[in-house]
Amino acid sequence: MTLDPQRTIQELKALRDLTGDDQGAQRVAFTDRWVAARQFLKERLDQLPVEQHMDPAGNYWATLKGDSERELLIGGHLDSVPNGGWLDGCLNVLAGLEVLRRFNEQYGGRPPVTLRLVDWADEEGARFGRSLYGSSAASGHLDVQEVAKLRDRDGIPLSDALTQIGVTLADAPHARAELRNAAAYLELHIEQGPVLERLDLPLGAVLGTVGVERHTITFHGQAAHSGSTPMDVRRDAFLAAGRLAQETYTIAQRHGGVCTIGSVKTLPGIVTSVVETCELTLDQRHLDADRLAAMWQDAQDAARRFADDGGCTVDFGYLWNIEPIPFHPELIEATDASILEVTERSHRLPSGPLHDAAEVARAGVPTVMLFVQSLRGISHNKIEDTREEHIALSVQALDRLADKAVAWIQGQ
Repeated sequence: MTLDPQRTIQELKALRDLTGDDQGAQRVAFTDRWVAARQFLKERLDQLPVEQHMDPAGNYWATLKGDSERELLIGGHLDSVPNGGWLDGCLNVLAGLEVLRRFNEQYGGRPPVTLRLVDWADEEGARFGRSLYGSSAASGHLDVQEVAKLRDRDGIPLSDALTQIGVTLADAPHARAELRNAAAYLELHIEQGPVLERLDLPLGAVLGTVGVERHTITFHGQAAHSGSTPMDVRRDAFLAAGRLAQETYTIAQRHGGVCTIGSVKTLPGIVTSVVETCELTLDQRHLDADRLAAMWQDAQDAARRFADDGGCTVDFGYLWNIEPIPFHPELIEATDASILEVTERSHRLPSGPLHDAAEVARAGVPTVMLFVQSLRGISHNKIEDTREEHIALSVQALDRLADKAVAWIQGQ
C-alpha cells in the first residue's frame, strides 16, 4: 500500500470542521466535542482489523496484532485547549492512523511486531489544570488522591467528568498494564515554536523534553500613601519584583534556558498605595538538570538581592517540577535518518512544552519525538498552522521511522 499523507490532511480538516468553530478547536477533554472526536477516530479504525478499547484511565487504544507480542506504540491526543489550533495533538493521532493503515495492508493484517495507536486522555489539562493525565496514569505517575481534588471552573470534579465517559478515577492507575509489552514509542507533533521556521526546515528530531522548575516568589514591603511618600524612602515590593523580571532574561541567556514570569499579584492593589506585597509565578525550563538547578538558584539569589536593596523581604513557594527527560539515543538517530529520507536537512532540538512522550519515557519505554514546523511558532491559538506540504512530509517521516523502529525492536 502506498502511504497517503493527503488523506491525513483531509481527515485533519474534517475533524476541524466537526469539532471547531470560528474561534478555533474546541475539543476540551471529556466534553461533547471531544467525545465526537473520539467517535470520528473510531469510525476510521473500524475499517481496520484492530482491537479497540478504552483503558481504565480513559486512554483509547487500537491494536494491530503482530507476529511478536512486543509492541511499537504511536501516540497523540485528540483533546485541545479552548480556542486551540487545528493540528495540536490530533496530527499525531491521525498520522499514526495512516501508518497503521499502511502496515496493515503491507503485511496482510499481521506485521512483524504488534502496532498500537493510542489517543491519550486529557494531555492539555485545559479543563482541570492537570496536564498529561492519561499518560501519567499509564506511566505510574498519577496521584489519584491529588487529582481527585481537581474541579473545573463550573465546580465539576474530575471524577464526575470521568464517570460521564465510563471511567472510575480510582481505577486509573490500572492503565499501567497497557505499557507492559511496549518496546518503543513514537510521537509526531507540531513544534509549537519558531526554531524550525527560522532555520527554514520542515522537520526536526527531538532530543527530549526539558525539565521544569515552577515556583512562587513573594516580595514583602510596606504599604504607604502614593501621594505623601517620597520615592527614596519607599519599600516598594513591586520595584523589587520588576527588577527580578528583567533579571530573568539575563539568567535565561546565561544558561541557555528559558524563564517566564507568568502572573503578578499585588496587595493592597489600589492606585493610591505603594505595593506592600507582590507575588510572582516563575517558570524555568532547561534540557540539562544542572543548568536548570543553577537557573533557579540564580533567581533566588537575585530576588534576595533586589529585596535587600529596596528594604523588602522575600520568600519562595514551590509549585511543581519535573526533571529533564532525554529521549532514546538510537531512536533519535533513526528519526534523523527518517527525516533525511524525505527532505534534505534535519535539525535536533529539545521540546520546551511537555508531551505525553515524556511520561512514556519516564516509564522506561524507549521513546522519541518528531517535530514538524509551525508557522510563526504559534500554537494554542486559532491561527496555529503548518504548511500542507510539511504535514505530508511529517507523515512520510513518521512512516519511515515506524519501519526503522520495528527493525530496531526485532534486533533487540
